[in-house]
Amino acid sequence: MMISTTDITISILYLLLIVTIGLWIPKKKQDTISSDEYFLAGKNLKWPMIGLALFASNISCLHLVSLAQSGFDSGLLNGNFEWMASFTLILLALFFIPFYIRSGISTLPDFLEKRYNRACRDWLAFVSILSAIVIHIAFSFLAGGIVLETLFGVNMYVSIGLIALLTGIYTIIGGLRAVVVTETIQSIVLIGGALIITWFSWQKVGGWEPLTHVLSVEGEMNRLSMIRPIGDASGLSWIAVFLGYPVLGIWYWCADQTIVQRALGAKDENHAKTGAIFCGYIKLLPVFIFVLPGLLAYVLYKSGTLDLSGLPMIQQGDHMVPDSKGIYTLMITQLLPKGLVGVLIAALLSGLMSQIAGALNSISTLASYDIYKRFKPAATDKNLVAAGRWSAAIALVVSLLLLPLLNRYTSLFEGINDVIAHIAPPITCVFLTGIFWKKASAKSAQYTLWWGSLAGIIVFVTGKLGAGPAIPFMMMAFYLFAGCLLLQIVLSYCYPVVHTEQSNQLYWRSIAAPLRIPGWKGLANYKVLSGGLLLIMAVLYFLFR
Repeated sequence: MMISTTDITISILYLLLIVTIGLWIPKKKQDTISSDEYFLAGKNLKWPMIGLALFASNISCLHLVSLAQSGFDSGLLNGNFEWMASFTLILLALFFIPFYIRSGISTLPDFLEKRYNRACRDWLAFVSILSAIVIHIAFSFLAGGIVLETLFGVNMYVSIGLIALLTGIYTIIGGLRAVVVTETIQSIVLIGGALIITWFSWQKVGGWEPLTHVLSVEGEMNRLSMIRPIGDASGLSWIAVFLGYPVLGIWYWCADQTIVQRALGAKDENHAKTGAIFCGYIKLLPVFIFVLPGLLAYVLYKSGTLDLSGLPMIQQGDHMVPDSKGIYTLMITQLLPKGLVGVLIAALLSGLMSQIAGALNSISTLASYDIYKRFKPAATDKNLVAAGRWSAAIALVVSLLLLPLLNRYTSLFEGINDVIAHIAPPITCVFLTGIFWKKASAKSAQYTLWWGSLAGIIVFVTGKLGAGPAIPFMMMAFYLFAGCLLLQIVLSYCYPVVHTEQSNQLYWRSIAAPLRIPGWKGLANYKVLSGGLLLIMAVLYFLFR
């Protein structure tokens, strides 16, 4: 046992508090919950809650563990995934949200049917459920299991099973309102916990000068650089990030049900837009509070202050090295005083539970509206909610069964992005062409989704078998996207578009049209907020170039 009874007590009390709040929230609303209330929180969410919930459903225990691992392994580089997310959240607010809110959709497959056809809706519903199970739940469970096993010495599958049960109870019973309220609390705990570990590791290193001195001695100053040259060994050169990330990011932030569902539950368009941009501001933090602690741990290790003997050893080339997957837990136990360890475990549990809760809620929404309602058009609210609850429970079981397979990745963060890089391109393509190009036709989108997804699977499998060329996953995402875009353009001329009255309202007549929409007055205006965020990003990239 590596941690004190006080810390274990704090962790258990926190778990019980979250489950209690999650079960209490829907009860105080009403006894019989409507489908609109269950899946979209009655479309009554305000911007602070949307922003915090977007952040919480994105940042999981996986991010805390794997971003610290990436900081230890390669420095600040993987922080690009966090800062570039701010850019895609601006795209979500300006270009996507207006159509999502105005068309009154409950799910993103529903939007694809309105813009294209039923086949597109069916395919996206299937892929979205699958990706939520693998990316949002199974990978999160894996990260949580590694942490809990390292801290408590409890078997990974036992601890994961317990967390799955507790999270499943309040998510399946309470719906989106329970998820968003608990996510808001968990975001605050998560950020607070991350700030604590950053502060203690920063104090231990001694500040900026000792940090740069150790890196300079080791010849590793490039660990502070976010922009790497073309051909960089990491596979994350500046061109790979700026070409590849938007393909992953637009799918993840603008076209993935698990994330966008928080915005769909907004009170109105302005709250949805401001919530998304607010999340963009919060996404500037992870580089400093999730990635930097990993880099600080590397500096402490090199200066002999952090003992890595507690980590298992793995083969790397000709020699054995410590497995950096457990670096975050090692920092918690070696750098923090008693009591604060319990707070950090609560933060890790927050990340794990909020990610899983969000994914389960989106799976239940997709399964009810896009699958169950199709076969049972006369289904009542009660039937829809029941179908949603059952599908969430099944998804939870399936994700647990996938864990041994996903545990083969040496870096969890690379694992998750590798999977996304092969799923995202066709979906990003049909969403972008759908809202920006009048001539994008239903048949072209349908075939692009089918053939693009097949190409992604083939490339993924051949890559894993070592049969294909070794292309970094970010560039592979861009190449797949370019292929999908070319395919859809050609097919749109082969099968010309026939707009319905509805689809004719779901694309921008010009690139400037979204900016003509009036927003709130003054500093709260979405254009002012977006401009401020872009300016901060430009300054940060200049400082860490």
